[in-house]
Amino acid sequence: MAFSPDHRWAHAVVTGGAGFVGSHLCAALLDAGTEVTCLDDFSTGLPDNVAALLDHPGFTPRRADVTRPFTVDRPPDLVLHLASPASPADYLRLPLQTLDAGSLGTRNALELARRSGARFVLTSTSEVYGDPHEHPQNESYWGHVNPVGPRSVYDEAKRFGEALTTAHAAVHGTDTCIVRLFNTYGPGMRGHDGRAVPTFIRQALDGVPLTVTGDGLQSRSLCYVDDTVAGILAAAAHGLRGPVNIGNPEEITMADLARRIIELTGSSSEIRYVARPVDDPAVRCPDITLARGKLQWEPRVGMEDGLRRTIAWFRSRNGHPVRPGPDRTGGS
Repeated sequence: MAFSPDHRWAHAVVTGGAGFVGSHLCAALLDAGTEVTCLDDFSTGLPDNVAALLDHPGFTPRRADVTRPFTVDRPPDLVLHLASPASPADYLRLPLQTLDAGSLGTRNALELARRSGARFVLTSTSEVYGDPHEHPQNESYWGHVNPVGPRSVYDEAKRFGEALTTAHAAVHGTDTCIVRLFNTYGPGMRGHDGRAVPTFIRQALDGVPLTVTGDGLQSRSLCYVDDTVAGILAAAAHGLRGPVNIGNPEEITMADLARRIIELTGSSSEIRYVARPVDDPAVRCPDITLARGKLQWEPRVGMEDGLRRTIAWFRSRNGHPVRPGPDRTGGS
């Protein structure tokens, strides 16, 4: 994906750079002329995600656990902190690691930015809004989160990361920004990660029933990965402190998403309704007034186009990215 921010960075550090969004972000930065150090412990990120970048002279991959203090070979002028299990299958499997990534990992990434005088961007999540009582969600809404539910390890890790980032800026003057990402999808997702889009596509291509949880009326707003990356970089370049929502306000129910994917794949699959996960949000839709006004950003890829591109990628990979997990999707 080509992206040309007004501000050019010489060297960016991307934690979680071998993850789904992280790898796309590394590629966009390299395309824009920025040298990139990609840090990942590969607990959920995949080497295949960055394999195409290895021959780029500006790309430096490094296995690192950011929950432990770390250094890089030369100071960056941009630190993008994405390191965290992010899919339901991952954060339910790695609850303590998820909490460590949001706390210790965020603190260590902030310290790198402080020492280097770098711009710091925390990729938070719409999950900080929990099962919202306000719809759509804007940045002033504090959220409705169960602090001891099964999803809390991810929700509260990100909420703590936001608090830590805010405090670090206040105490040390660190140049920080918080972006809240809404349900990103696109090429590079794992078919068994528990999120709706890759699960439905994999099932449709296999000709097996698409497992929709509950009555399927819960909604999500899906943002194609190229748009998400452009939003992150726009926030980094602007100097906005945030938080700022980065997402596509085009809302769809999970039952309608399943039907759309069956249609686009030409699958003979049916829909099977299964039990809905605990604390699964009923609605999710971003108010992007702030991003439109301050960043001059809004999504450009429509849902049908984005789904077609994603389906084509899954077909090219036989529809089966690795790492099996539970086929229970709440739409996240």
